[in-house]
Amino acid sequence: MVNVPRTSPIFLVLVLAAALQAQTGGILPLREVRPGMKAVGRSVFAGMKVEEFQVEVLGVLENAGPKQSIILARLSGAGLEKTGVMQGMSGSPVYYNGRLMGAVALSFPFSKDPIAGIRPIEEMLTVSPSTRQTAEVRFPYDGRDSLPRSQGLEVGPQRMMEIATPFWLSGFTRNTVDYFAPALRAAGLEPVQGVSGGGRAIQAAGASKTPLEPGSMISVQLVRGDLNVGADGTVTHIDGNRVYAFGHRFLAIGDTEMPFARSEVITLLASNNQSFKISTPREWLGAITQDRSVAISGELGKKADMIPLSIRVKSRGGSTREWSYKMDMVEDRLFTPLLVQMAVFSAIDATERSTGVSTITLRGQVLMDGAPAVKFDNIYAADLGAPQQVSAAIAAPVSAVLQSGFDALKLRGLDLDIEVSNEKKQLQLDSIWASQREVRPGESVEITATFAGEHGVEMMRTAKYQVPIGAPVGPLYFTVTDGPSANLSDFKQFLLTPPRSAPQLYDFLTGLHPNDRPYLRVWRSQPSWLVQGETMPSPPPSMAMALSHTATQQANALVASIEMPSAGFQFSGSKTVQVDVKE
Repeated sequence: MVNVPRTSPIFLVLVLAAALQAQTGGILPLREVRPGMKAVGRSVFAGMKVEEFQVEVLGVLENAGPKQSIILARLSGAGLEKTGVMQGMSGSPVYYNGRLMGAVALSFPFSKDPIAGIRPIEEMLTVSPSTRQTAEVRFPYDGRDSLPRSQGLEVGPQRMMEIATPFWLSGFTRNTVDYFAPALRAAGLEPVQGVSGGGRAIQAAGASKTPLEPGSMISVQLVRGDLNVGADGTVTHIDGNRVYAFGHRFLAIGDTEMPFARSEVITLLASNNQSFKISTPREWLGAITQDRSVAISGELGKKADMIPLSIRVKSRGGSTREWSYKMDMVEDRLFTPLLVQMAVFSAIDATERSTGVSTITLRGQVLMDGAPAVKFDNIYAADLGAPQQVSAAIAAPVSAVLQSGFDALKLRGLDLDIEVSNEKKQLQLDSIWASQREVRPGESVEITATFAGEHGVEMMRTAKYQVPIGAPVGPLYFTVTDGPSANLSDFKQFLLTPPRSAPQLYDFLTGLHPNDRPYLRVWRSQPSWLVQGETMPSPPPSMAMALSHTATQQANALVASIEMPSAGFQFSGSKTVQVDVKE
């Protein structure tokens, strides 16, 4: 007899299998699955009633993925001959003689036949808590790049894919759906606008008299309120208060906390691409706590922490109009920044100022436990793409806080004020000059910059820099630049030497340069070193040798950074002038 450690994954699977044996007649091990077996599947096709459909096993695709196999089967009954395998069927349990075989999880896109891939239940039961993974933080930020790609496997000349998860977007503008749709689809999510009933319809737990059972449909709720986002699938198995569903990943984000509700099917929509269920959430049930490659798993009755988001938008033009949005969204390292980006983009797009010349002013704060609020006061002007800039700009610090791994920083909410106008309040750097071309240590040099904008607007900014006593002789460079360009240098430092503590991250976020003023950066063309997020210019040779093993070297050394006076314009452009330091 083999002794199995009581903390091993094998032990956990055996325990779960024993519980399943006691409740439903047991599981059907993959080794017993044979072609020609006639099985029964369960899913919801109307309302909340679980109905049966027929399953014929065609064969087993062994080792189709890393230590994963897929049961290939033909489905029939319940109208599946007409609709094919539908979005929303992911997780539909399949039984053979009362024993649970697995869950409908994969299909062939554009297939005329209802051929499905069934995820063996043995693989789904291996989903258990593990360490949360840290995602990559990027600046500049675009949440569309952070989504993982949908998984699939080759079956002859065709590719079998995870059944796309219906991703309901209620209250969002059409432009928002179109802008984010390519990345969502690549991640295996099928965006559908305005069909789901959204969070307003969700009732308290226990409100429904229909019991949750294998085959019931659920909706994972990501945003609830004036905007709503949900993703639908089917329950495969219930073990006490533990629920297993989907038969494939949602986004494979590991440990998570997302509320889920019972979902009611309103109707079925047959499509030449892939048919889907039109549904709406009804009753809150619990929280999804695990999102793994073979299934999602959650806990009945568990309340998920949600982050409140408040957005107020004012549009100025021929007349002034105002919009207000309040919602709660999941707290997740991957999803929350993307959802913030989508919500802000949609709020701006609703003002009908998303194309053409516009200026957007963003003010707000990110509320946290463990640190004062990170406040924002910025301006964005563009001929095209201003909503994209603003939505990505506010999502970036949210991403940094959630993905930092610092437990001391707990995101508690976002409060944003956005003002949109049809003017282009932008000033372009025209020229710069220095008050003198040569300077000695202890003396000052004044840098002047001129800016020009539309309709003949001109502006001048000056800054003074005193060369410190003992400064080395040689060229000293003065660059007048804008906020985004100044931030790029800080972003590089952030990526090369990420903050090692919560205070370092907070200092980085509060030190980002707004767009409403130019900046004077003083630097030398000589090596410097990044040490724990701080720049060390021109260290002695002995120290440089020691730093080469633990720090990052840069080609240029930043000597000083000086803010020039602000204005209600976005400053753009970058130019450099050289001044020689003499003995």
